Amino acid sequence: MVKTASTMLPLGSDAPDFSLPNVDGATVSKSDFAGKPLLVVFMCNHCPFVIHIREELAKFGNEYQEKGLAIVGVSSNDVVNYPQDSPEKMKEEAADAGYNFPYLYDETQDVAKEYRAACTPDFFLFDKDHKLVYRGQFDDSRPQSGIPVTGEDLRAACDKVLAGESVPEEQKPSIGCNIKWKAGSEPSYFTGQPAV
Repeated sequence: MVKTASTMLPLGSDAPDFSLPNVDGATVSKSDFAGKPLLVVFMCNHCPFVIHIREELAKFGNEYQEKGLAIVGVSSNDVVNYPQDSPEKMKEEAADAGYNFPYLYDETQDVAKEYRAACTPDFFLFDKDHKLVYRGQFDDSRPQSGIPVTGEDLRAACDKVLAGESVPEEQKPSIGCNIKWKAGSEPSYFTGQPAV
């Protein structure tokens, strides 16, 4: 499996807008979360890196939404070549995994490109003004690493944001499978992204 690193979008960047269909059929927009810290997670159903953190990500979602963090998952994969990531399968996965946050389908892949997303999972944490304060890994665990999945890196950043404190700028990039771009639509920022 080829491993791809996050592009590490510059801290302080504004959260790009989005308005995407959720697995329940409703449309979810960034404006729905005005005034709240927001976590945007680029993810998908079949990626081994997402599957590896799946159970802990569901627990994290439950815990941190209760604390006041808005969370959305976004799947941007090409479903023609990866039908296991189709909206129908996303609905099944959200139910099976216990994701209680919106799981949105980015059919055009435009939202992924606006966020400069590169891999699954790719985490983007914004403060209540929707300025980027963290883009990095869930934790140090990877498939077959033997390291427990805790979400400690993301948890530490979220705790700081929810407390109104600054997040340390030293952050480790997320690592995962590359987003499955449609033929001929791979974004220029992604070309040459390091495979690690």
